[in-house]
Amino acid sequence: MTDISKGIDWIVRQLRQDQSPNGSWNYPFETGISTDAYTIILLRTLSINDEELIQGLVKRIINKQEKNGAWKLFYDEGDGNLSATVEAYYSLLYSGLIDKEDKRLMTAQKFILSKGGLEEVSMFTKIMLAITGQYKWPAYSLLPIEVILLPLNFPINYYSFSIFGRANLTPIMILTDKQFSIKTQYSPDLSHLYLQRNSKNEWSRSQDYRSLYSFIEEGVKSLLGLPEQLHQLALDRAKKYMLDRIEPDGTFYSYYSSTFLMIFALLSLGYKKSDPIITKAIAGIKSMQCEINGKPHMQYTTANVWNTSLISYSLQSAGITVSDAMVQKANQYLLERQQDKFGDWVVHNPRTMPGGWGFSDVNTINPDVDDTTASLRSLSRMVPSEGAAWDRGINWVLSMHNDDGGWPAFERNTNSKLLQFLPIEKAEFLIADPSSADLTGRTLEFFGNYTTLSNNHTSIKQGVNWLLRNQGKDGSWYGRWGICYIYGTWAAVTGLLSAGVPSNHSSIVRGVTWLHEIQNTDGGWGESCHSDSKKTYIPLNASTLTHTSWALDALISASKKPTSDIKRGINYLLESLEKEDWTTSYPKGQGMAGGLYIHYHSYRYIFPLLALSHYHKKFGT
Repeated sequence: MTDISKGIDWIVRQLRQDQSPNGSWNYPFETGISTDAYTIILLRTLSINDEELIQGLVKRIINKQEKNGAWKLFYDEGDGNLSATVEAYYSLLYSGLIDKEDKRLMTAQKFILSKGGLEEVSMFTKIMLAITGQYKWPAYSLLPIEVILLPLNFPINYYSFSIFGRANLTPIMILTDKQFSIKTQYSPDLSHLYLQRNSKNEWSRSQDYRSLYSFIEEGVKSLLGLPEQLHQLALDRAKKYMLDRIEPDGTFYSYYSSTFLMIFALLSLGYKKSDPIITKAIAGIKSMQCEINGKPHMQYTTANVWNTSLISYSLQSAGITVSDAMVQKANQYLLERQQDKFGDWVVHNPRTMPGGWGFSDVNTINPDVDDTTASLRSLSRMVPSEGAAWDRGINWVLSMHNDDGGWPAFERNTNSKLLQFLPIEKAEFLIADPSSADLTGRTLEFFGNYTTLSNNHTSIKQGVNWLLRNQGKDGSWYGRWGICYIYGTWAAVTGLLSAGVPSNHSSIVRGVTWLHEIQNTDGGWGESCHSDSKKTYIPLNASTLTHTSWALDALISASKKPTSDIKRGINYLLESLEKEDWTTSYPKGQGMAGGLYIHYHSYRYIFPLLALSHYHKKFGT
């Protein structure tokens, strides 16, 4: 394909045929095999014999195994990922469909032992293993449950954590406190995967943490009441926190991990396996099932609002009118999912009414800045500027501005430096929600291109200054929710330009220069998932449609004419639109560095469509 108009038309046709009857796009939110493995373990542990689902998940997991016996989180990860391999191995054994002596499991066992055995898996995998009787709980609490009682004015309190952190830590604290584990007569024995039994029963505990732990304990002692009463009060409050935040489908915040943990936390508190809350939570997890290449995949969450908002506004950018039935249905879907409930965000933002959008199809109490600006972009040509939905959305985004000048995802000012001393693996991704270049850049791009806000508005000027302060020495920006520096640089450059920063500003020039320098010989761009863990740009040594589109969109926005590099990038896009290989399914999103990566099936259409339409609109060729 060499013609831009034909490329745009091809993408539009794909999107038109893939739209769901309710107006949304429910492309899969694919996150590897961990959720598939955990589902098998959950169903077997609770003696729920959904054999058809288990058989399908087993086939999917086996299909993802590498020749050396391991499982990977992404194509170029190396020889494999230990935690993912343990999760796969355990689930396949527990399924009862694969024998321990099976060659595939024997090779997996060899890989696990070569990487240090069960002692070396991630914290979250250890928690799952402890819950199901395969690993000892630590002799200490990862976090004392009484922290939930600390007042908001205490330097560390429960709302110092991000909402994603609280969603997972709440059931973890209950489970750790109860030292809960549950086995069945069919539970595998994984003792052969230990290199040496951890006699000290410690997962990780530094001197810094002991100091912080003592500080928290002093805070708890300052509370009124007997220790036993406070402890029970904390357990009751933790249970209430979970139950008050169950979505209509039964899931806890519509996240797989928090729902999985909540089910076991409730069991530890005396709930029966047959309790309606637990059975509905399991049904909610099952409802997030999708199909990929003929096999079931348990999604971490659904991405309908995110997909639909991005697709609808990219279609409109490509010239599809707001009166087109496809756009009308999408925008109606989005309007129906604007939130009107107060969520946890109100704790740090108490003077604002609800008005944001969440990520998933069933999300009603957990809005985020990214989904809100994306939804508002889509609605901008439909909803008049004085419309109530529009005004509520704008006000909510403005109110979510951090004190440091940038924008977070879910909550204001939840980036306490004290939290880094907690013994929680990947804590910066799990329990913090700092300002980021991708959120700040896209928020500025929205305000600059879709609203009447002046570039002299205080929030916009502060956002610009935050981006200028947080640019890397090489000219790039780190993107928190995508892979990774190309993502952040695209958002920052387009955001700064939309906020009135001239294209010859040194910060823009440095960002553009960096993008030029990392272009591949085939005209495209590609970045490795290793970038997020290494905290520096790592090339993928291959081009992807999505990375190329992000880089191109930034260059197009900063250029007065189509440079040779831009033309080469456009040619790569047009020639690769229908390509299907490992680069197509390579993760472009991240949830937790080294632990959770996301392949958005919608991105291969959304971002090429934006880049091509922006090029066509600006340069007319």
